[in-house]
Amino acid sequence: MDKQATIAGQAVYTKNVLSIYDFWVLGVSNRYFWKCPTPRIAEKFVEQVSDNHLDVGVGSGYYLKHFLPQTTQRIALLDLNQNSLDKASEVISHFQPEIYRADILQPLKLNAEKFDSISVNFLLHCLPGSISTKGIIFEHLKEYMTTGGVLFGSTILGKGTEQNFVARKLMGIYNEKGIFSNLDDDLDSLTEVLNEQFIDVSVELVGCVALFSGKKA
Repeated sequence: MDKQATIAGQAVYTKNVLSIYDFWVLGVSNRYFWKCPTPRIAEKFVEQVSDNHLDVGVGSGYYLKHFLPQTTQRIALLDLNQNSLDKASEVISHFQPEIYRADILQPLKLNAEKFDSISVNFLLHCLPGSISTKGIIFEHLKEYMTTGGVLFGSTILGKGTEQNFVARKLMGIYNEKGIFSNLDDDLDSLTEVLNEQFIDVSVELVGCVALFSGKKA
């Protein structure tokens, strides 16, 4: 896997971009372009998050800030981008989160106990390669899941979805810049890689966004 391409996908998350992330991505883009309003993703987060949770590809920490149960016993953050880790850890500082900086496409070497749940929201479409190759992240994360633990998340698919004019243009620009790498990402490929690693796999398409989950056998 091209490490430079991995870096390109996460480098966009500067402090300035993160300051408008919630408005532009979660407020405008999800509702009007990708046709999957953020509350739909938040609903899945609330349903599946545990009190022993790892969030991967943390963004601004929005879901953690607004929907992490106050009864949470343990929360950890994993990302390659230090700005995102700083932002997300700040908004949930009262939980004293564990922080891990790592490239999820590489084998993880975390000195960490296993988690009962792991979330990967809006991460896959930022990773380079095809679904079949970047799906290696599920193998890497499964090592840190308890038996019966759930992995869940969401990703924007570039193939096999209905896209309005603005969505097509925006997706094209993001792929040209290396922010996205999802033009060939489709529902069948995602379902296949999930079934290779997990049981009780569920994949739901809402607009351009796939909401997915699976359990560790």
